[in-house]
Amino acid sequence: MARKYRLGVARRTVNVLVKALLARGIPAAGSTGFLLTTRGRKSGADRTTPVNVVEVGGERWLVSPYGRVGWVHNLRADPTARLWRGDTRETWEVEEADAATAGPVLRAYVRKLPVTAPFFDAKVSDPAEAFAAEADRHPVFRLARSRG
Repeated sequence: MARKYRLGVARRTVNVLVKALLARGIPAAGSTGFLLTTRGRKSGADRTTPVNVVEVGGERWLVSPYGRVGWVHNLRADPTARLWRGDTRETWEVEEADAATAGPVLRAYVRKLPVTAPFFDAKVSDPAEAFAAEADRHPVFRLARSRG
């Protein structure tokens, strides 16, 4: 059974460190690490969190390996993703993927970032269909249209 994600003291500390590195342009998780800023669905305030962007099939994807976290709800309410690292800034409209589309993306994500594997029931060696079965628990968003 997959582990449940909990944002405890250790994870908060790691996030603070990773955010500081990414803000200075230092890719803490390799070239996939970015800061994602979304508009809070209730407060309207900007919310920033570290994420990883993966490329699959020539497209770029945001994956929530830890489930329906705050940024997922925010993107569902306002599908504008502001990604940045150092001086590099991108604004994208996102589209949430259906399960069939998400399966190969989730599989590629876990292969690229194996630290997230314990949060999935599917194993790295499983076919994309096994990951598609978990898509409702791990939302996937395609970076659809650049907005500058």
